[in-house]
Amino acid sequence: MTTPAVRWALAGLSLSMLLSSLGTSIANVALPALAQAFGASFQEVQWVVLAYLLAITTMIVSVGRLGDIIGRRRLLLAGIILFTTASLLCGAAPTLWLLIAARALQGLGAAIMMALAMAFVGETVTKDKIGSAMGLLGATSAIGTALGPSLGGVLIAALGWQAIFLVNVPLGVLAFAIAARYLPIDSREPKKEEAGFDVVGTLLLALTLGAYALAMTIGRGSFGPLNLGLLLAAGAGAGLFVFAGKKVASPLIRLTMFRDPRLSASLVISALVMTVMMATLVVGPFYLFRTLHLDAARVGLVMSIGPIISALSGVAAGRIVDRWGAPLMVIAGLIAMAAGSVALSVLPTMLGIAGYIAAMAVLTPGYALFQAANNTAVMMDVRADQRGVISGLLNLSRNLGLITGASLMGAVFALASAAPDITTASPDAVASGMRITFAVASVLIVMAFAIAVSSRARSASALHH
Repeated sequence: MTTPAVRWALAGLSLSMLLSSLGTSIANVALPALAQAFGASFQEVQWVVLAYLLAITTMIVSVGRLGDIIGRRRLLLAGIILFTTASLLCGAAPTLWLLIAARALQGLGAAIMMALAMAFVGETVTKDKIGSAMGLLGATSAIGTALGPSLGGVLIAALGWQAIFLVNVPLGVLAFAIAARYLPIDSREPKKEEAGFDVVGTLLLALTLGAYALAMTIGRGSFGPLNLGLLLAAGAGAGLFVFAGKKVASPLIRLTMFRDPRLSASLVISALVMTVMMATLVVGPFYLFRTLHLDAARVGLVMSIGPIISALSGVAAGRIVDRWGAPLMVIAGLIAMAAGSVALSVLPTMLGIAGYIAAMAVLTPGYALFQAANNTAVMMDVRADQRGVISGLLNLSRNLGLITGASLMGAVFALASAAPDITTASPDAVASGMRITFAVASVLIVMAFAIAVSSRARSASALHH
């Protein structure tokens, strides 16, 4: 039985997750309004979304590690203050470039909130309740994602684009008050090794991830010399990061961690799963609009069904993980996701909108179960002084999956539609693109399943020996 103090602590962590995921999904809706308000092109206003994602992606591992060193409670409270202040600055920004700078700060606050909310679970609840807590955080993250487009649309229509940023301020103040009152105090005992913060590693990792994220997002589907240059820079940065990590006493990421087959497998699977989930967000709107001829409001409504189901099934998924064990439920979640991906490839063509909704109703609970189980499997046995960095790595693999999914699955969809411009493609071309994209998504989930099964077998044989 969880005590009221634990419940309040979980409420504070959940609110931190909700705010950071709301920050991701709410801004997309405002791009047309921002382009109009600042007299800017669509490419320029896209940086309002990109700056936030880049800040999270480049910094999430480093802030997790920093929390391990200086104390997670301190850093989480600082992260909530940063996020809330940056939200205020976004709402008051007089020019587009100041808005983009404030969004980058907001993204840094969100990175701290995401990495440390998951890291705190191990300190807040007992081991047999970790699954339920992860399910709850997953559910609130999904609520933030689902709520973003519809809440953003309402706020912009009623109060103008500033409101989508200012809405975070009272929620941020509430999250700070709960976290300050109920989160466990940072322990004062001296660390076994006086861990220093790896500044060089942090810079190299941030530059590497930034170059990769930009390579995947610049140019929207077309891959030119700039994208290739950035990809090569990311490869060189990764090599330098590994080299520099061997030279310092306490590196940002201990590369020996990846010798653990479970951790490595979980990170790869998480990236593959997020690539597929991103495909639903990239391809879904075009299919619903061009092939099924729905208007913008209905597209938004159908698109929110998936995240709503994820949110509703998140807490139950967490309880199932506590009951049946994380490794088994990772596999069960992936089986449901494979069935959902195949259904998305076949059913919408046969049954129209009912087929699309039915397929999403299989895919998204599978995703919620996978997410709760995978996060639990990784965070269950992590040493206390490693929780921040491992939670950062988990969040990073998700983000890299989302970024890769947006570009890779977008490219597959464009190729499969065989249309010069996807926005003017014929309904049949878009339907064919949808079928092929989700056939590819099914293959990615089968790959994830194979990795999960072989990692489980390796872990079992290691225990046996």
